[in-house]
Amino acid sequence: MQQSSFFCRPRPAGTAGRALAILWLCLLFQPAKAEEIKSPNANLTLTFALQAGGVPTYSLTYKGRAVIKPSHLGLDLQGAPALTNGFAVAAAKATAFDQTWQPVWGEVKNIRNHYNELAVTLTQAATHRTMIVHFRVFDDGLGFRYEFPRQPELAYFVVKEERTQFALAGDHKAFWLPGDYDTQEYSTTTSKLSEVRGLMKTAVTPNASQTTFSPTGLQTPLMLKSQDGLYINIHEAALVDYSCLSLELDDQNFVLESRLTPDAQGNKGSLQTPCLSPWRTVIVSDKAADILESKLVLNLNEPTKYKDTSWIKPIKYVGVWWEMITGKSTWAYTTGGNIKLDSTDYSKLKPNGTHAANTAHVKEYIDFAAQHKLDAVLVEGWNTGWEDWFGQGKDYVFDFVTPYPDFDVQELHRYAASKNVKIIMHHETSGSVRNYERHLDKAYQFMADNGYSAVKSGYVGNILPRGEHHYGQWLNNHYLYAVTKAAEYKIMVNGHEAVRPTGLSRTYPNLIGNEAARGTEYEAFGGNNVDHTTILPFTRLIGGPMDYTPGIFQTRISAYNPQNTSFVHSTLARQLALYVTMYSPLQMAADLPETYNKFLDAFQFIQDVAVDWDDTKVLEAEPGDYITIARKAKGKSSWFVGSTCDEQGRTSTISLRFLDPGKSYVATVYADAKNAHYEKNPQAYTIRKVTVTSKSKLAQYCAPGGGYAISITESAPRR
Repeated sequence: MQQSSFFCRPRPAGTAGRALAILWLCLLFQPAKAEEIKSPNANLTLTFALQAGGVPTYSLTYKGRAVIKPSHLGLDLQGAPALTNGFAVAAAKATAFDQTWQPVWGEVKNIRNHYNELAVTLTQAATHRTMIVHFRVFDDGLGFRYEFPRQPELAYFVVKEERTQFALAGDHKAFWLPGDYDTQEYSTTTSKLSEVRGLMKTAVTPNASQTTFSPTGLQTPLMLKSQDGLYINIHEAALVDYSCLSLELDDQNFVLESRLTPDAQGNKGSLQTPCLSPWRTVIVSDKAADILESKLVLNLNEPTKYKDTSWIKPIKYVGVWWEMITGKSTWAYTTGGNIKLDSTDYSKLKPNGTHAANTAHVKEYIDFAAQHKLDAVLVEGWNTGWEDWFGQGKDYVFDFVTPYPDFDVQELHRYAASKNVKIIMHHETSGSVRNYERHLDKAYQFMADNGYSAVKSGYVGNILPRGEHHYGQWLNNHYLYAVTKAAEYKIMVNGHEAVRPTGLSRTYPNLIGNEAARGTEYEAFGGNNVDHTTILPFTRLIGGPMDYTPGIFQTRISAYNPQNTSFVHSTLARQLALYVTMYSPLQMAADLPETYNKFLDAFQFIQDVAVDWDDTKVLEAEPGDYITIARKAKGKSSWFVGSTCDEQGRTSTISLRFLDPGKSYVATVYADAKNAHYEKNPQAYTIRKVTVTSKSKLAQYCAPGGGYAISITESAPRR
């Protein structure tokens, strides 16, 4: 027996019960034999071990370099012994899995799900409870989760806190957001982990929505880079019936520990066996591009629950939205704040003259969409009650079926259908979740009756019931309920202010978009950091696509609202690139038709670019500095390239070896002009056409805050 801190010596014979207890103590305080499993390519090694006291731990190495040092596993329970120690290994089973599947929509046509799994069954003798820890090791990282089988001693339990740790190997560079329970709409802070505490106060102002802010609490996905060049991403997958994960940083020892979003009583989750936790994920590589190409989070989710997915279609759209965000127009039909919807006849009220969602104006958007072969038009501010909501502190509730008098639902349905254009519904819940659930069937039926196939839902404001948080178990269950209920009506969902994605779009592919981060709208509220779009693909997009709403050509907000001095921190050319670098099957041409009509040569790229893909290649990448991605359109031979860089500017050098050998292509390059600059000269761009092959290389200048976009189409064969 290996020596440990607890020395087991022979005892005099006694009762059988006493002997068993002594034997259990001897086993408990002995470090158990470690279990080890490698990734299919053997680059990653996962090690599980019980430390003294029966404490379960895991560690992870990549090519022999430490990624996660020995880290604790388990949960604290409310009113019951913790599931963090006193364990013995009852079984350890290793299996392998290798399967290729096709997403309903996505960045690639085929996804390989290849991993080696270790399932460790742990028994806690003192309580007669069982917990299974599943580890799946892929070539690009690790996923692990807790399973709680049905058992008499653990039928129903309340989670006080999850105690999963990620013990890092050093003071890594981090791209982080504060651990807020209600919003991800922050600018990313880039710093060493040791600097987080000092920067947290600045990072949370003025967006903090959490009552008490931890000085070292961080959100996931958390992107890290070690001093020796390892790229590490920590997140979660398959967040179902559980609270969202944040991480508490021990900035002395560089250990991250789980912190779950609490409910109104402060508890972290209520579970009933049999049940599973979400997967905790660690993606790792010595190449930044591998992080962006990883499909680990998707692979850890279940296959789609729907037998028929033919109604789920990627969408490119315009919308009556940006003019309200900039202050040019309004959501509300009339001014007010003391109007009672149940007793107000809106037809007798005087319109404010700036209401954007009126029949004639929406038809202009429909005409533009039809002319440029866009799929749909989003309309916000169509339903009654916006003046009450703004006027009453956003505590107002909507009914989702009552239009303003200047919005003719039936006529717009007819007109849009005649142009082969869809209208996207908007549901602002104002955070009143129970009210929304009461109206869901009626609201979705209204959509189905009037030709709406997609909805943008919003959860702005504090959640009602009061005390619940946007990322708690209760709200996460609601979001999934809304998505599955929408599927009954063949409706796609684009959730804003909802929980950050964890790959559930594989299982529920009508979850076609999410916000869950600081999007383009903030360019009208003071601006995003110039490096913002060089970071988001490494952080927010790890869990799923984002409705970022790119395509702003008029970068000076004052052109729409003279009182707004904000500006878009991007060149026009980079706005085109975002359609490739910011992946989403739901892409908005966010600016106004009147502006696009002034730049139709540049708008051609938005018209041409695909929203669904057969292949994706990350050509160059460094978080916070630059990203260049090439994507092949679904079912076609055409490719699209996008590149975005930070405020420094750079020259991007790429190879076009992803093209088919022996074929000739025409590349249309939309690039920054030599004098372009995100602040000083954002609309300076050039367009040129060149003939290219798989042997071609491109060196392209990117202005500060700039980038480029390329449309590559196969040349017609010579006759």
